[in-house]
Amino acid sequence: MEKQIGFKIIGIRTEQFATIEDNLVEKKKIEVLTDLEYKGNTESNQIGAFVTFTFNAAKKPFIILQVSCHFQIAEDSWKECVGNTHITFPRDFMIHLAMITIGSARGILHSKTEGTSFNKFLLPTINVHELVKEDIVFNSIN
Repeated sequence: MEKQIGFKIIGIRTEQFATIEDNLVEKKKIEVLTDLEYKGNTESNQIGAFVTFTFNAAKKPFIILQVSCHFQIAEDSWKECVGNTHITFPRDFMIHLAMITIGSARGILHSKTEGTSFNKFLLPTINVHELVKEDIVFNSIN
């Protein structure tokens, strides 16, 4: 049985946002690249989930969005995940954090592009199970 990890969201940040009108070629196939990264901080028992989306047309980016969500992990939950030389968070929990971050990015993209020609580009549904294939282990947390 998967252990329950107590947490709360403590921040959402737009780390990067750009639209490049010259690179938007409407009749070209649109490709959306997705990158997910986690960062941890042992001093404050926090995890940050960072998701980056790059919308490309003809292999040139025309929308770049990076959003991070920051989570405070409950002290007892954090201690349960600590090993001798690393901290391991279960895959399902990290998928949950990624889904919250992707949902936030979806709303930020809409808000940032509202009233522009870029607003028609939405984040597609994303299979987060393919992005997070295993437990996340932080060997050295700063």
